[in-house]
Amino acid sequence: MPIASLAMYVSPEPVAQATRLFWEALGKRLRDLGLDAPEALDDDVRYDEAWLRPDLLFGQTCGYPYVQHLRGKVQLVASPVYGLPGCDGPLKCSFIIVNAASSAQSIEDLRGERAAINEPGSNSGYNLFRAFLAPHAVDGRFFASVLETGGHRASIDAVSNGAADIAAIDCVTFGNTLRFDPERVAGVRILAETAKGPGLPFITAASTPARDLVSLRRALAETITDPALADVCDTLSLRGISLLGDADYEVLAELDRYAARHGYPAIA
Repeated sequence: MPIASLAMYVSPEPVAQATRLFWEALGKRLRDLGLDAPEALDDDVRYDEAWLRPDLLFGQTCGYPYVQHLRGKVQLVASPVYGLPGCDGPLKCSFIIVNAASSAQSIEDLRGERAAINEPGSNSGYNLFRAFLAPHAVDGRFFASVLETGGHRASIDAVSNGAADIAAIDCVTFGNTLRFDPERVAGVRILAETAKGPGLPFITAASTPARDLVSLRRALAETITDPALADVCDTLSLRGISLLGDADYEVLAELDRYAARHGYPAIA
């Protein structure tokens, strides 16, 4: 039996519940189209391990890992369109956040302070952040220290509780948190926005037949526009899909190169 994994946006709890319901509906539609789709999401496989599983029917990855090492090893199904601040069709930015009590008015005011990142493999928490910082770096440095938190929510908490002074948060994650866990973001404010790039694509295994890829796209589009799923999609802020290709994601690799050209290959 193939697996399905949607582990990129699974908090707060209303989003996690809506994600499960969304897959139940999508999976049923896929089975009606003749695909061997699981009834439930696989919660046992680590999110990044699912990406390269040969039995992956449907998953979601980050755009930066896609351009770094997934191209040619998975197939793009579609890119989601979210209806949240910071999103523009399938494109999205990261919000640069500081503590709500911070006096900082520009990125230059944070020179020599402490940054929080979720992980170096993240587009929203690292790649976009690094490109934003690169023109301001001196001799490859901007911050006094960098704290790796392991997740966007932990980065929000670090800035809120004073463990860090600045972080870059995926605008979808920030919007979901603001809607369903507002206390978590009450202690931070948005200082700036990064450049926009294509969002987290839905993917399938490289071995998925072309006819099944067509069915995946059809079922995905129909599920999002199904009136019976309106409340679920509203909770997910999911408005539609866009069929982006590999060339559209190349901009994320270019941001990597842009930072390197500025002598800032790593956030430091």
